[in-house]
Order: sequence, then structure tokens, then C-alpha cells
Amino acid sequence: QVQLVESGGGLVQAGGSLRLSCVASGNSFTCLSMGWYLQAPGKQRELVASITKGGSTNYADSVKVRFTISRDNAENTVSLQMNSLKSEDTAVYYCKAHCRIGAYEYQYWGQGTQVTVSS
Repeated sequence: QVQLVESGGGLVQAGGSLRLSCVASGNSFTCLSMGWYLQAPGKQRELVASITKGGSTNYADSVKVRFTISRDNAENTVSLQMNSLKSEDTAVYYCKAHCRIGAYEYQYWGQGTQVTVSS
């Protein structure tokens, strides 16, 4: 099993910045990719950004330029630097990891962290 713990959410004014972090912990695992998803009230969960172990990144069009995803493979952490925040970025943000344990691969989710952007 892998546990994901997120931190860094909160309330910020439009135009401001927040940094989200997610730490993965467990025994004998390798996370092949890690990423962030958001879920706004009444809407489906959607990808914000992801990053592979090798550093390849993928972003939703709505956050390109404004958000930057990074990871530290040694520390099993993934971070999301969010700049120029807009009210429409308000959502619960979830960390997701696709990890290998032995010969098997699993998907894990964090508990979510609220990001609220006031206009």
C-alpha cells in the first residue's frame, strides 16, 4: 500500500499563489507517475497536471503557463506551484499516484485539499 498526504491548500485572493505538496509513503514502491486533479462542486474530477518519474509533464490547457508541477523522486513528493490564481480554480485538489509494488501497478489517491480563490 501507498499513502498519499497532501498539504498547502487554503484561501487566496485572485491573482495570488499557492503551492500544493503531496508525499507518498509505504514500503518498496516506485511511483511511475504522480499528478494533481481537481474537483469543483457538482463536477467531475479532472486532470490539472501530471509528471512521470522521468520528468515528462502534462498540463490541462486551463493551467498551462500559470501552474508548474515538479517532483522529487528521492523524497517521493510531487508539488504544484499555482500562480495567477483565478476564482474558477476553486476546487478540492487531489494528489494521484500510479505506483508499482513488485510486479503489480496500482492507482492511489490522497484525501484532497481545498483551494478557494476569492475574487
